[in-house]
Amino acid sequence: MIKKAGHVLKTLCKTSSLPLHRQSQGQMDLSERYCYKPSLKWNPNVEEYFINAYGPEHFSRISEALTRPSCYSCIRVNTLKSTSDAVIKKLSAILQERGLHNGMIRISNDRKHMEDFCSKPIEIGESADTRRTYAQNNLVSKCMIPGLDHVIFVRGSGPHAIDYGLSGGKSPKEVIVSRKCAEAVLRGAQVYVPGVLACSAHVEKGDVVAVSVAVEQPGADGGWGANITRGTILQGSPADPCYFERNGLYIGQGITMLSRAGMFRVPEGVAVDMNCRVFDLPSFHDLLEGEIFLQNLPSIIAARALDPQRGERILDMCAAPGGKTTAIAILMQDEGEVIAVDRSHNKVLDIKKLAAEMGLTCITPYKLDALKAVCRSESDGLAASHFPQDVVGIEERIEKTSMGASDDLDAELVPQSCDVNSKNGTYSSKAVERKIMRKMRNGPGRNHCSGGRVEKSKGFLPNSFDRVLLDAPCSALGLRPRLFAGEETVESLRNHAKYQKRMFDQAVQLVHPGGVIVYSTCTINPGENEGLVRYALDTYKFLSLASQHPRVGGPGLVGGCQLSDGYTEEWLRPGEEDLVQRFDPSSPLDTIGFFIAKFNVSSKDA
Repeated sequence: MIKKAGHVLKTLCKTSSLPLHRQSQGQMDLSERYCYKPSLKWNPNVEEYFINAYGPEHFSRISEALTRPSCYSCIRVNTLKSTSDAVIKKLSAILQERGLHNGMIRISNDRKHMEDFCSKPIEIGESADTRRTYAQNNLVSKCMIPGLDHVIFVRGSGPHAIDYGLSGGKSPKEVIVSRKCAEAVLRGAQVYVPGVLACSAHVEKGDVVAVSVAVEQPGADGGWGANITRGTILQGSPADPCYFERNGLYIGQGITMLSRAGMFRVPEGVAVDMNCRVFDLPSFHDLLEGEIFLQNLPSIIAARALDPQRGERILDMCAAPGGKTTAIAILMQDEGEVIAVDRSHNKVLDIKKLAAEMGLTCITPYKLDALKAVCRSESDGLAASHFPQDVVGIEERIEKTSMGASDDLDAELVPQSCDVNSKNGTYSSKAVERKIMRKMRNGPGRNHCSGGRVEKSKGFLPNSFDRVLLDAPCSALGLRPRLFAGEETVESLRNHAKYQKRMFDQAVQLVHPGGVIVYSTCTINPGENEGLVRYALDTYKFLSLASQHPRVGGPGLVGGCQLSDGYTEEWLRPGEEDLVQRFDPSSPLDTIGFFIAKFNVSSKDA
């Protein structure tokens, strides 16, 4: 039975980090305040939907798991430049030099022990000593799952109890950060200046501060916001903004790298060096560039499930930031053609940079909206590099000038063929002139702020690819750690699914008969996962689900669900559940929430 929204809301209030009856500071046990015990707030109708899909206990476990990072970092080795054993040796030396876990590092090659490691969960009731011992003995490990020997695990630790110096009953100096900043800190990042919202008075460089997070709260206008003005001075009393809302939302302790005044004066830089974290995960920033790539395990498996072969032509439809793109190219031994598209100029530049860093030459990135990936004639599908040179030159000169590359605006900006005052009969383009003037007046714009030129595409011919990977934009409700989920509604979840179906329609047209489509998302929403599979199989009779290797995730959801507005959603049918992979964040694998479906494409004439 579907739980009524009113009952769900009542339950939500009971489990929320916001208490129904606010206690005074004197009544409150400070150890209960200065700890990490978050509780996700969901839209009541969304929570009702997920409870109906998973059951109350299972969904409760999923919600709790989403608030924590995975207990390990997953690294994919660039096997064209190095080997897993060589990377393990280098990482072990680096981490030992950093003194991680007192330098107690052991590499295990025993297959069963490694499989146990891959699937060992962090139990809530597990003692800190047990976790610490396990982490010390298994800090760097090679994945022994068949087909994933290029994957390395680096064990983290947590949750840790932090000593905030509460023995005297006095509140510590404190820094409040934004929710997105806190989620990054839980994954191993430092606190950077843009993420700081508020700070105690009289904080100087070198002070020890507790770090808490201001999670979005419902506003009077029906929206969500942190309800705190940046630069607010904290007094350490209940009069502080979001004081009670921050109970159980302390993510660690650190040393300030700037004074309070400096944090709100400079635009960038590290504000707090986090030396005591609730979750301790090693940082891999600028480490072994070109040899390794930090990537979630299910994402690695999605690229592997595509099973790309040397010499094939493959499309990655929503490719940024390029992790799966480069994984595909490496699996192909850099032989063939991998087309990577994204609609963001800067993200395409990121893909180009990553491919160059990894020494991959078979990747060609284009700026292209995946909803417009199919063209109907060869002339429609030409990339920008094939356009008439004068048009490309105009665009290039506009971009160079907007980035400050030219001082001679009259001579450099306006091409002769577009001179509006010309009387020699040449074509005069008012549109180009207006675009040039806008660039001069407004600057490069958000999508071109990184500089650099990218090639544009108007799409590709039908049946022109051997395989297509569609890692679709989604609600991202499987990503972790996550401290906020209240903004998604049943309607917004349904809109995500509609958008994905339109993209999938493009993918189906681009793959030739005999080819393969792999569809993946990083969400726990069945409507974007099993619901898409149902749409695909019912709409395109020439598609069939294919078995996946390696198979690491669990089965999909069978049946369907009636939503609160009466809409009925259909998922998988009996016998189909074992042909997809669903990664549950509350499972022993301890991954993000993720979904993979693989389709074989038979003759489209049937």
